[in-house]
Amino acid sequence: MSNQTRRRGPMGHGHMGGEKAKDFKGAMKQLIAYMMRYKFRILFMFIFAIGSTIFTIIGPKILGNATTEIFTGLTAKIQGTGGIDFDKIVRILLTLLALYGCSALFGYIQGFIMTHVSNDAVYNLRKDISTKINRLPVKFFESRTHGEILSRITNDVDTLQMGLNQSITQLITSVTTLIGVFVMMLSINIWMTLAALLILPVSALIISKVMKRSQKYFQAQQRYLGDVNGQVEEIYGGHNVVQAFNKEEDVIAEFEKTNHQLYTSAWRSQFFSGMMMPIMQFVGNLGYVVVALLGGFMVISGNVQVGDIQAFFQYIRQFTQPVQQIAQVTNMLQSSAAAAERVFEFLNEEEEDQTVENPVDISGINGNVEMKHVSFGYDPDQMIIHDFSCDVKEGQKVAIVGPTGAGKTTMVKLLMRFYDVNSGEILIDGHNVKDFNRSELRELFGMVLQDTWLFHGTIMENIRYGRLDATDEEVIAAAKAAHAHHFIMAQPGGYQMVLNEETSNISQGQKQLLTIARAILADNKILILDEATSSVDTRTEERIQKAMDNLMKGRTSFVIAHRLSTIKDADLILVMKDGDIIEQGTHESLLAKGGFYAGLYNSQFEKAEAV
Repeated sequence: MSNQTRRRGPMGHGHMGGEKAKDFKGAMKQLIAYMMRYKFRILFMFIFAIGSTIFTIIGPKILGNATTEIFTGLTAKIQGTGGIDFDKIVRILLTLLALYGCSALFGYIQGFIMTHVSNDAVYNLRKDISTKINRLPVKFFESRTHGEILSRITNDVDTLQMGLNQSITQLITSVTTLIGVFVMMLSINIWMTLAALLILPVSALIISKVMKRSQKYFQAQQRYLGDVNGQVEEIYGGHNVVQAFNKEEDVIAEFEKTNHQLYTSAWRSQFFSGMMMPIMQFVGNLGYVVVALLGGFMVISGNVQVGDIQAFFQYIRQFTQPVQQIAQVTNMLQSSAAAAERVFEFLNEEEEDQTVENPVDISGINGNVEMKHVSFGYDPDQMIIHDFSCDVKEGQKVAIVGPTGAGKTTMVKLLMRFYDVNSGEILIDGHNVKDFNRSELRELFGMVLQDTWLFHGTIMENIRYGRLDATDEEVIAAAKAAHAHHFIMAQPGGYQMVLNEETSNISQGQKQLLTIARAILADNKILILDEATSSVDTRTEERIQKAMDNLMKGRTSFVIAHRLSTIKDADLILVMKDGDIIEQGTHESLLAKGGFYAGLYNSQFEKAEAV
C-alpha cells in the first residue's frame, strides 16, 4: 500500500483524544441537523440535566444554614442565652436530603434519555452507512483501503457515540453549574466572589496553552494510528505472500517504525492532556487560600456568617471543576467533530443513480448485447478503451482474449455499469444500459471470477447466496450441474459443512465449483466468466470446464480467458489490444488469418509441447 493511499484518511481513532476537524462548525452543524430528529427527547434531557444541576447547586447554601444554626446555638449556649435548635437543623437536613434525592433522580433520568438518544443515533448512523455502501460506485472502493472504510463504520461512529453520550450532558451541567454557582457566590459576598474569579483568566490561559501544544500531537496520534491499522490489515491479509518472499523482518521493521511514531505522539498528547488537571487543581487551591483568608477576615468583622463561608468554599470547588470539565469537553467535541466530519463525508459521497424514469422491464430480456463505439478511461485524460464495437446474439458464447492490460475486465465493468462509458453506448436487446434500474440490470448478469468469494457459513448457504429463496433440492441440483455434488458429499457434514473465515478448508478448484453452482442457481440471462480456470490444475480445469458448459447452455456468455484452449468452441472471439478490438471471428477463422490471435495461440501451444 502506498503512503499516499494510507494518508488519504485516518483509519482508526483512539478514545482519549481526536484529530481536529477540518471544518469544526460545518461538522457540528451537520451533526446537530442529524440529531434534530431526537429534538423532543433532547429537550427533556436538557430540562432534567439543568434541574439536577440546580438542585445540587442549592445544596451547599442550605447546608451552610445548618452550620450557621449550630454555630449560633453553641455561641448562645456558651453565653447562657439559649442552645442549639435541633428541630430546625433536622428540618434543614431533611430539606437537603430531598434536594439531593431530586438531583440524583433527575440525573438518572437525563442519563437514561441521553444514552437512548446516543444509541439510537449511532444505530441509525450505522444503518444509513450500511444502506449507503450499497449505493456507492465501485470507484469509491477501488480508491480507498478496506481499513479506511471500516474505520468510518466502526471507530468514527464509536468516537461519535462516546462524544454524544458524555460531552453534551457534561457541557450542559458544566455551564449550568458555572452560572448557578456564580449566582450563589454573589448572593453570599461580592468581594469574595471577585477574589475567586481571579482564577478564571489564569485557568483560561493555561487551558489554551496546553490545548494548543497537545492538539498537534493528537492529530499525529490519529494519523499514525491509521497507518498502523492499515498496515496490520494489509499484512494480515497477505501473510502468505510475506512469508513466501521472506519479508518478515522488513515488515516488522516498518511496523516498529510506524508504531514508534504512534507511541511518541500518543505519549506526548496524553502527557500534555494529563498535565491540565493537576495544574488546574493547583490554581484552584491558590484561589481557595485567597478566599479563605478574605472570608476569615469578614467573619471576624461580622460581614459574613460562618455557614456562608463553608458554603462558599464548596462553591469554589464547584466553580473550578466545571472550568476543567469544559476544557475536557472542548477536546472531546473536537474529536467528535472530526469523527462526525468523516462519517458525514462518507454519507455525502456521490452515489450511483439507482433508478431511472420509465425503466426497462427485465422480464422480457433475451440477452442480445451490442456495443457501439465505446470509449472509456478511469481518468478522462487517459483512455483505456478507445473504439470498441461488437454485436452478440442471445445464447452466444463470446470469448474476450488479449494481453494483460488490454481492457478485457474493464469491458465487463462497463457492461454491468460499475462505470459508465465516456462515449458510445452499450445496448441489451436494443435498450441502453442507462435505461435500466441499476439493480435490475445487474440481476441479468451472473459472474464467476478468478478470485472466488465465499463467506463464513455452510456450503448450502454459500450456494444459496445466488438465489436466497431457493429450496434445498434446487441448491443440490445446481451443485450437481456444477459437478460439485461429489466433493461436497465427501466433506464432513456434506452441504452443512461450515467454511472457515478464510475458506481455506477447501481447495481453490472446489471453491470455483461452488461459485459456479451459485451462478447456476441464480439462473441469469447473461454470464460473465473472468479467467475462472486460471488458478487450477489441468484435471480440475476439465471438471470446471464441464461445469461451465452446463452453466452457459442457453445463456449469452462473455468469457475472459488466458488459456486459449478453453475457448476454441466460442461462437465469437474478440481479440483486444491496447483498448481496441484488433481481430474478431471464430477460432478457426482467426487461426487461418495468421494474425495476433494465431500468434498468441501458437505460443501457448508451443509451451505446452515443450512441457
